[in-house]
Amino acid sequence: MDYSTDIHWRFGQVVTAVREYVEEQMQLGFLELEENENQLRDRTSSYADLDLTGLRELAVACEKCELSKTRTHVVFGTGNEQADLMFVGEAPGADEDQQGQPFVGRAGQLLTKIIEASGLTRDQVYIANVLKCRPPGNRNPKSSEIESCEPYLIRQVMLIQPKVICALGTFAAQMILRTDAKISNLRGHFHSYHGIKVMPTYHPAYLLRNPGGKRQVWEDIQKVMAELNLSIPRPDAS
Repeated sequence: MDYSTDIHWRFGQVVTAVREYVEEQMQLGFLELEENENQLRDRTSSYADLDLTGLRELAVACEKCELSKTRTHVVFGTGNEQADLMFVGEAPGADEDQQGQPFVGRAGQLLTKIIEASGLTRDQVYIANVLKCRPPGNRNPKSSEIESCEPYLIRQVMLIQPKVICALGTFAAQMILRTDAKISNLRGHFHSYHGIKVMPTYHPAYLLRNPGGKRQVWEDIQKVMAELNLSIPRPDAS
């Protein structure tokens, strides 16, 4: 092998190693390739002139995917429209589908307790889901459904402009961060979504099945509150 060939071979090895490293880090959630502003505008162009009221009206009438045929109510989102903290879950469940409000079932009651333990109320935060309609039987969202619903969430985030997004569970975190990394690898670290900090953590429904995860979620919430420069009240000693 002559010198020139050796140099090209070594360069190829370096490129391959760097590519593999970047792909590994992205899968772990430690690197994210941000979309540029033109890409973001392309995916939200139909909603760019809408405020939250107009966006809600459009979502309520939405028939872009098959979930429109099985839903009872569209679950758009609720809370403070100028909130510094936004919680984003996966999709409505049976209780949410019946009431048209996010996180009102058992998982929602646990989320309320977490919010209140942090010193806030539901009225002080904004709560939404990636999907606005319930998948039948609470099955996992299909990629086509996420693609159809994603522009609604993106526009919600752009309008509310929270300082921190708390992504609840695998699907919410993966959609927001554009990654396939597991929630166990993503949680506990801040990530970026168009300049907004994102803290992924376990979904409250997961905690109902795995109470041992509550400690990790509380650690994540403590980091969120510190980022917002808010103190968590001490438990009442009495």
